[in-house]
Amino acid sequence: MASGIGILITERISVAAVTDAKIVGDLKMRPDNGEGAADTLRGVPAETIVEWIVQLASELKLSETPGYVGMGMPGIIRGGIVEDSPNLVQFKGINMQQLLADAVQKQFGRVPVSIFNDADVMAAGIAAARGFLDRLIRVWTLGTGIGYGRYPFQEGVWEAGHTVVTLDSKEQFCGCGGKGHLEGIMGQRAMRLRFMDLEPEEVFQHAAEGDARCSDFVKLWHRALAAGTATSIHLDGPGKFFITGFNAGYLSTTLLNEYLHEMVKMSPLQGYSVEVVPGGEKVAVVGAAVNARQAADKLQSS
Repeated sequence: MASGIGILITERISVAAVTDAKIVGDLKMRPDNGEGAADTLRGVPAETIVEWIVQLASELKLSETPGYVGMGMPGIIRGGIVEDSPNLVQFKGINMQQLLADAVQKQFGRVPVSIFNDADVMAAGIAAARGFLDRLIRVWTLGTGIGYGRYPFQEGVWEAGHTVVTLDSKEQFCGCGGKGHLEGIMGQRAMRLRFMDLEPEEVFQHAAEGDARCSDFVKLWHRALAAGTATSIHLDGPGKFFITGFNAGYLSTTLLNEYLHEMVKMSPLQGYSVEVVPGGEKVAVVGAAVNARQAADKLQSS
């Protein structure tokens, strides 16, 4: 089963045929540009979005019936059920795996379908692109919120963007309402709430120019990511961490590693490394297919 379909739902829908961890043909998207994408999906019934997915899949130039279908989407997803999805609230409580499987069956027949968190498929896509499908990798996605993905895929919640990294009760900028969260410091939304007079890019620019308030925040921003990463290392062991997302360009790996060195002291846990890499929809779509293929192979062998 080398050929399948990868799907991603974030600000828009992206669908592609994937063979041997590479996209074959074009990436199909709805809408086909980034403008207004979030408004296009917000509030649209889940059944309608699934119809759009199947329509995009029907436009793929497939040489054979797909052997598997994998989809990444935001939210807490367990057993194919969307337990919560703050960015796509209409999916909460829906058995997305069954809904998509039923829709796909009409187009391609009975096909194994798997649903994953979007950060997990990003991790799988980066692992495939880097030739790391044989090892543990973790990915932080720095954007509106903070995503945390893990490869190989493992069942769990993995909402590490909501890791508590400070006990300061004034740190309450996280979109979920929780205090002291990593996302409440690093997320784009949180930074805008904290600096009502500056955009995030201006904060980092002013820090580089020596502004004390902004410099202090940039240190806090890096220390928060170091705390989240150190927590992951202490729970899941050392390994490779990749940083991606539209705010990854603000990261100083030198400063991050300095803080990590302060936080991770046990010698068996010090074999970690951090690298900034490009992500994007194509990478995540491949990751969705990679995870789905592995799930299908496991199901077939059981």
